[in-house]
Amino acid sequence: MSRLFLVRHGDTELNSAERYWGHTDVKLSAAGVRQAERLCHRLADEKIDAVYSSNLERALVTARIIASEHQLAVTTCAELKEVNFGNIEGLTFDDVNRLYPEVAKWWVERSPNLQYPGGESRSQFNKRVSQFLDRLKKHAQEETILIVAHSGALRTLMCQLMGIEPHYMRQFRLNLASLSIMETYPTEAILTLLNDVSHLA
Repeated sequence: MSRLFLVRHGDTELNSAERYWGHTDVKLSAAGVRQAERLCHRLADEKIDAVYSSNLERALVTARIIASEHQLAVTTCAELKEVNFGNIEGLTFDDVNRLYPEVAKWWVERSPNLQYPGGESRSQFNKRVSQFLDRLKKHAQEETILIVAHSGALRTLMCQLMGIEPHYMRQFRLNLASLSIMETYPTEAILTLLNDVSHLA
């Protein structure tokens, strides 16, 4: 069995909870740094063998803060970046509904045809995230891996590991600085903890 700690990055200076920031390289806010420090404390006594992170700063800084307790280097992975929202980067859903009603319609309907204007399609994003699975296959079954990334990338990865259709990713909620845990076996993966933010209380 391999154990995966899946961590969403902390809060950012540009309000990640309200706006769609994909490839935009926004920084952690002071609150986000504090959240990462609490995650570090939460995981301090856990065995961690390797740390992977999106190469966007909000995830990478979160990962480095957690990894510092374990004296581990962080391996950056472009395949873990959030979806490229293209022209809707930085917008709220109300903005998207007003400016790109067809995109909003596809979004609500979970259409496989969803293509972000000037950005990625859902299928392109799913394919990119799936490339991360090749990295996991190189680890021994008894290892514990920390993965720090973004809501969309982590939820997509969960679906891929569990053999669930990618459009069901919207039925998982991952709050900022949340911890989820999966156990992976040669033929299946089990979600044992989802969206835990008890360390932030």
